[in-house]
Amino acid sequence: MPIESGSCASARQAKQKRKSHSLSIRRTNSSEQERAGLQRDMLEGQDSKLPSSIRNTLLELFGQIEREFENLYIENLELRREIDTLNERLAAEGQTIDGAELSKGQLKTKASHSTSQLSQKLKTTYKASTSKIVSSFKTTTSRAICQLVKEYIGHRDGIWDVSVAKTQPVVLGTASADHTALLWSIETGKCLVKYVGHVGSVNSIKFHPTEQVALTASGDQTAHIWRYLIQLPTPQPTADCNQMSGEDEVEFSDKDEPDGDGDVSSDCPTVRAPLTSLKSHQGVVIAADWLVGGKQAVTASWDRTANLYDVETSELVHSLTGHDQELTHCCTHPTQRLVVTSSRDTTFRLWDFRDPSIHSVNVFQGHTDTVTSAVFTVGDNVVSGSDDRTVKVWDLKNMRSPIATIRTDSAVNRINVCVGQRIIALPHDNRQVRLFDMSGVRLARLPRSNRQGHRRMVCCSAWSEDHPVCNLFTCGFDRQAIGWNINIPALLQEK
Repeated sequence: MPIESGSCASARQAKQKRKSHSLSIRRTNSSEQERAGLQRDMLEGQDSKLPSSIRNTLLELFGQIEREFENLYIENLELRREIDTLNERLAAEGQTIDGAELSKGQLKTKASHSTSQLSQKLKTTYKASTSKIVSSFKTTTSRAICQLVKEYIGHRDGIWDVSVAKTQPVVLGTASADHTALLWSIETGKCLVKYVGHVGSVNSIKFHPTEQVALTASGDQTAHIWRYLIQLPTPQPTADCNQMSGEDEVEFSDKDEPDGDGDVSSDCPTVRAPLTSLKSHQGVVIAADWLVGGKQAVTASWDRTANLYDVETSELVHSLTGHDQELTHCCTHPTQRLVVTSSRDTTFRLWDFRDPSIHSVNVFQGHTDTVTSAVFTVGDNVVSGSDDRTVKVWDLKNMRSPIATIRTDSAVNRINVCVGQRIIALPHDNRQVRLFDMSGVRLARLPRSNRQGHRRMVCCSAWSEDHPVCNLFTCGFDRQAIGWNINIPALLQEK
């Protein structure tokens, strides 16, 4: 009758241990529902001031944490058994290899190498498990700090741009592929003014710094300056969206998109013609913005140029050439005569008009794909976003390399910076919106669930730091804009 060697016996013993251990795991999983029900019953029997929905959410989170640590503990035990089995096997092999014994030092080295590999596996497993737990807490924190307040529904096609008025009354503006720009009451979500002067997609909208005047750029190769006169209605209480915060994220189909005619009333005032039309481009005008003071405007076009205009006379002051491919965006500095343009040629350029007699240009190279936008912050920084899935923070005094790089999992569209708090809002192709600080630290992700958030690509974001109801707005190709309330002090405290 054959006799088992020491190594075979130890291997069979380890296999039996793992088999019995897997049975214990199945028993543990089968009892999870009973334990969760018992914990819920115990929780319901305790006095608490928390709403039942929040208590249930907390219970589920703590249950998940317990399961993660239990699974981690079980994996830890099994890995330790494997380490012991390996050491036993190595010891047995050390006595029989070629009839000669391994020296104690050689055996120790071999066992140490194998043990270090398993230890690395243990560390990797621990890191993966704990990262899931941390992710759960981050998601809950984001939902508490970032709350959806209002949805602005009424466009018939995707919304490319969103902007907030800088003068009273403070209104929200949206630019859409349906050839219109709409102005909204932030508090009520009611459409106040509809601009229909363009015959192509409206690609951007910006408000004059001191007057009730808007600047829109369009696919009809023009930019329009038009005046609006509105009176805000009495604000109505907004719906509490906290009850929606516990839903899981799901995929959406086009059938779930909001009705394009939903909230636009038939008596909404319509502006049909501009005060001024800027017409020097030979291609789509993709963006436009006001220079500080509002006496000049800059436009960016697919004809690879940016143009600087005198607003009063509509005359072309400068044609800014140098980009090798279509421009994607332009932005002006809030306090200085500086312009930054971005392009599909993977660069963005800084144009300096502070000296009336000459304008200089600096080229920033650092992205590997289309630069979708570049915006100024207060001070000497520019933040650029790209289809290469990165966002970079630059110092205007040193353009050789960025001072911070944010790497993401999706292409980044038109970014916006909260000037006072230096928080960057990143809208993504994958429907997510993330918040980062200027050093590249992730602060939060705006919640998405089956009842709130964008259903398709998020195109743009805009901050309104002083508004009491909403201080961040996003828009997307799901034909809606969304107003969010971001608890900035709590957000920064979490950091």
